[in-house]
Amino acid sequence: MDSSNFVTLIFVVAAVFVFIQLRNVLGRRTGQERPPFDPYSRQGEDVARDDAGEADNVITLPGRGENPEPYADIDKMAKPGTEVNKGLRAIRDAAPEFHPGEFLAGAKMAYEMIVMAFADGDRKTLRNLLSADVYDGFAAALDEREARGETVQTNFVGIDTIDIVGAQMRDSEAHITVSVVSQLVSATRGKDGEIIEGDPEAVAEVKDVWTFMRDVRSEAPDWKLEATEADE
Repeated sequence: MDSSNFVTLIFVVAAVFVFIQLRNVLGRRTGQERPPFDPYSRQGEDVARDDAGEADNVITLPGRGENPEPYADIDKMAKPGTEVNKGLRAIRDAAPEFHPGEFLAGAKMAYEMIVMAFADGDRKTLRNLLSADVYDGFAAALDEREARGETVQTNFVGIDTIDIVGAQMRDSEAHITVSVVSQLVSATRGKDGEIIEGDPEAVAEVKDVWTFMRDVRSEAPDWKLEATEADE
């Protein structure tokens, strides 16, 4: 399996799906967006070069099998000897193409997509990004909200921090837990349009702890959100 197939996080079942979802998200932003792209691919390694003009300036990087420090990127992210570091190393051992930095880039994208899909009542997007159990919980909450005639107005401002706080292999499943601090503007309106929760003019800080899972034996490249909790 090549790197771009493995490390593409979740969340993205096909390139067309990513394009459509990102196009929807871009409509809510303020001009800082970029065109859709795959944040998990190592774009710099596959760029075609003009042999005549650049050959003398190219420095060939060692292949993965020649890497004297196979866990260097993991050690930069999590202190060696910690449980997080051990867990990330175990995932790397089971899936050599795994890179925690690329995982976090994808997790940021997934977090925003899930938050906005829940606010919009977009069950199709949620079904593709969530495990079956988590999806059932989200769908039940949406059913209750809709039965009450409530709507949610949400503007995703951005993510302040996202960090890996847990990682482990369970048989063939990789599990990674992230702590996320984000900024949202959100308000819930009743069936008559009155605000019953939140503030449509105020930016609120939201802290979450989310866990993603992927079976490393699967050909499917997607990770799924398998657990959520508020970080008090």
